[in-house]
Amino acid sequence: MKKMIKIAALLVALVMCVCMFAACGSDEAANKLTMATNAEFPPFEYLENGEVVGADVEIAQAIAEKLGKELEITNIDFDAALTGAATGKYDMAVAGITANEERRKNMNFTDNYYMASQAIIVTADSEIAAAADLEGKTVSCQEGTTGEQFLLDGGYAIQSYKTGAEAISALTAGKVDAVVIDDAVARALSEKQEGATVVLEEALTEEAYAIAIKLGNDELTEQINGALAELKAEGKLAEIFNKYELPYNAE
Repeated sequence: MKKMIKIAALLVALVMCVCMFAACGSDEAANKLTMATNAEFPPFEYLENGEVVGADVEIAQAIAEKLGKELEITNIDFDAALTGAATGKYDMAVAGITANEERRKNMNFTDNYYMASQAIIVTADSEIAAAADLEGKTVSCQEGTTGEQFLLDGGYAIQSYKTGAEAISALTAGKVDAVVIDDAVARALSEKQEGATVVLEEALTEEAYAIAIKLGNDELTEQINGALAELKAEGKLAEIFNKYELPYNAE
């Protein structure tokens, strides 16, 4: 009988331990804000000494602090980041994401936090001076982006790449005639070419960046919107964009 009591006591102890570990795991998950991004989009997100940094990263970190959570970043392909947010695998995707109507069918979006546009990169000696000159040319872009969609809608001959860096490498290698990508990213990528490429001044689109969240997760969307509103009112958003030399309209 005593032996049976000891076994029962041991089983109870084991169950309690399992419950305690489960509770700890649950608390740890609750205290994290998971973010998917694609660190190939400078100056919004990029790798520096193996660490994901950039304007979006600093915004996400500031939001996490407002919510009393620890930010956990996963660096994956752009398409996978969007899918991860849409399915709820990650709490949010922050990756210079344009909140267009097509994407809104599949995920929640926060309030806008940055206005952007698509721009054209060409070689310094190119005869392409405007969008009208792209007719009959081959243009590279990043897969899954609104830049790619702009080109597809326009019926251009395109070559899509996983990253903007690969897209501009195709240009400098003579594989394509131009690159179409978000304006700030275009300037950051072109600057690294040391004069071999230039960014045309013509804006092809007008777009708004927002944070992507699982469709129907209105609670988290509202929480992040509240944090964004506070960061805007405090001047923190403007400070971050100024740090990365990004134009910012606070209205």
